[in-house]
Amino acid sequence: MAAAAVGGGVVLEGLGQVLHVPVLAASTATAGLLLLRGWSRTGGRSGGLGATSSAGWLQRLERLRQQFEQLDPDGAGSSRRCIELEQLRAQLERPGLHLGLVGACPEEPSWRAQVAASLRGPAALSLHWSRPLPPATQQWSWPEPFASCDILLYGLKPPLLAADLRWIQAVPAGQPLVLLVEVPSQEAVAAVAAELRAQLPTAHPVELVCWHDLAALAPQLSCLGERWAGEAANLRSQRQQRSLAALHSRWQGQLEGLRRGRFQQLQQRTQWLVAAGVVAAPLPSLDLLVLAVANGLMVKEMARLWDCPWGAEQLQATAVELARAALTLGVVEWSSQALAGVVKWHGPTWLLGSAVQALSAAYLTRVVGRALADTLARSVGVAAPDLERIRREAPLLVAQAAEAEKLDWPAFLRQGRQWLAEQARASQPGPLKAV
Repeated sequence: MAAAAVGGGVVLEGLGQVLHVPVLAASTATAGLLLLRGWSRTGGRSGGLGATSSAGWLQRLERLRQQFEQLDPDGAGSSRRCIELEQLRAQLERPGLHLGLVGACPEEPSWRAQVAASLRGPAALSLHWSRPLPPATQQWSWPEPFASCDILLYGLKPPLLAADLRWIQAVPAGQPLVLLVEVPSQEAVAAVAAELRAQLPTAHPVELVCWHDLAALAPQLSCLGERWAGEAANLRSQRQQRSLAALHSRWQGQLEGLRRGRFQQLQQRTQWLVAAGVVAAPLPSLDLLVLAVANGLMVKEMARLWDCPWGAEQLQATAVELARAALTLGVVEWSSQALAGVVKWHGPTWLLGSAVQALSAAYLTRVVGRALADTLARSVGVAAPDLERIRREAPLLVAQAAEAEKLDWPAFLRQGRQWLAEQARASQPGPLKAV
């Protein structure tokens, strides 16, 4: 394999001289073809977890918890996550329907008793009452137990206030919402309903129940109670799916933060390994082998970091598409031009011929690595990559990664100058000793 890589590098070197293609660009493109050859095919996994059943979600959550333990075994959040998972399991097993009644509702005990009696039906029903919601908060996030209710009933007195709109927009996606709108008279129902329909967000379907006295509200609530009793099994299933998905999303975000922190360490370590390999290679054609090995190790570690179930060939094809996009967008050419002044500023003559190439290789490793990290993060839980979609989105992913790395360009330059100084010191001969 090494001989094939070197031979391919020689061919690419000749083509680069004829076609005026940068050697580093050609080497990096082909490096994607070899970056996982040393990874056994049996190391990858095929197939993914189910996404729709409660058992599938619980399996995913348990797997996320295990990944937390691998990345942060001594973290203080381990016991907290275990408690959250146990609380969710208990919530999934609770019987009957749970309704939350919030907003601007009369606080008279007789009104509440009449509402509870009107909603009573053949299905077991639990009502959760709330005081008026705060008109301002930093998070605009529904607290428990209302976030995990099967249905939310929101009391509203027109006109629609900004705080009411924010709370309605913050309702978890898919949670049924019924607005209990208190109108001044029966004649005003149509006008008030039309006004609210025009003001409410269309992304979240809302059911309106307009009332002007308790006698008009009771029969409407009775109809809702009968309908919900017939849909009790479906409503409970939807609530379970929402709760499982919400916890999974929160854990996934926390885990992604840990992964990005580990990836930054891997990224910085690999980029200077690549740069040192480019400088130390006795022939330009050996750059191909150095880049292939270094980037191959990085991608292998990234696959483990994101617990990617893709096989070696699938990861290989994904990396190739990102490398091609990076070359098409001219990342190498831009970095070479931007780094030329840094090398001249540093000044060691022995580095003038290879420093720009080495630093460009390091920067290209950063960009392609970040794009691959974004791809793996977006594909968590996907059993196999959609190569056609990745091919279409690769230019955008690489462009976003390059733009993000440009924002950190001063830090990269500081690291590059330190690396150049270390290379210069390492190349200086030591003092002669008398024998």
